[in-house]
Amino acid sequence: MTVNNGIYRIVGGNGSPYSVKLRAVMRYRHLPLIWQMRTPEVYEEVKHIKPLLQPILQYPEDGSYHFDTTPVIYELEKRHPGQRSVVPDDEVHAFLAFLIEDMADEWLTKPMFYYRWIDPVDQDYAARWIINDNMPDLTGDEKKAAEKAFRDRQVGRMALVGSTAENGAVIEESYHRFLAALEGRVGQTRHLFGSRPSIADFGIFGQFWPLGDDPTSCGIMREKAPHTFDWRRFMDDASGVNGEWQDADAPLSDAVNDLLAIVGDTYMPFLLGNKAAMESGAERMEVEIRGMPYSQGPFGYQAKCLKALRDAYAALSADAKARVNPVLEENSILTVLS
Repeated sequence: MTVNNGIYRIVGGNGSPYSVKLRAVMRYRHLPLIWQMRTPEVYEEVKHIKPLLQPILQYPEDGSYHFDTTPVIYELEKRHPGQRSVVPDDEVHAFLAFLIEDMADEWLTKPMFYYRWIDPVDQDYAARWIINDNMPDLTGDEKKAAEKAFRDRQVGRMALVGSTAENGAVIEESYHRFLAALEGRVGQTRHLFGSRPSIADFGIFGQFWPLGDDPTSCGIMREKAPHTFDWRRFMDDASGVNGEWQDADAPLSDAVNDLLAIVGDTYMPFLLGNKAAMESGAERMEVEIRGMPYSQGPFGYQAKCLKALRDAYAALSADAKARVNPVLEENSILTVLS
């Protein structure tokens, strides 16, 4: 299907953190879009896409399909330059926004998956939500069977992505630290790099969308970080925001500093452990994160993420490196990326 009249089309789901992340970016940027749930009516259309990820963005001019939200968002920056960009103007802030967004996509997703599938109450809630969205015409026993099949499939994937009870201490602590980093520091007019949202804000929002909806994680967010809960709801459609980037020489916000601490002591050890396991051919990565054991199977995609972060750091100008190196060194990030 080719979309006409300059309108993009997102094929995704309301329960997919990456789908709502891309939708929110495009809403903020005033890019015209059609939101298409991935229901049976589109299965045949997209079945050739391998792997079949969510979301899929369809370009208006040729009907071509594009996926993987981070490169898609940066490609949209090239396609619509100067139109309410989500990349800060300052080179250092742009790099830090990319770094935080990458952590949200690859690490904050672990608390999202963990809380969604670790407890039967959350399992039932999420399975019902997603099947209702994706197969809205099912009823009765067929619907119950589809919910059970999806729930069993996702629970079966928990070990694959590391969202297990054995890793629960690391994952739960991370979730609480993310909430503490943002609480009272972000809002309708306050974001990570100024009074307008960046790609980092949208990356966190994407994972916070289901975390602020699924029963257990939602209860934690509403109790521990009520203002962040409201920010998450607001970020779904920030099309009315008209803010500014903070000055290049302004101090980084407390929220950014606390998020960079998580990058350094949690995300970087995870990426290094994954890289080591990939290079040695190990079936599992075994690392220590903040004094706690963490284990899962290695992923090639996360090895690519580490390379992308290193490439982005290497591409910084000498002036930008001189400015960013102290904060990276302070948070044990510099030696990983340089």
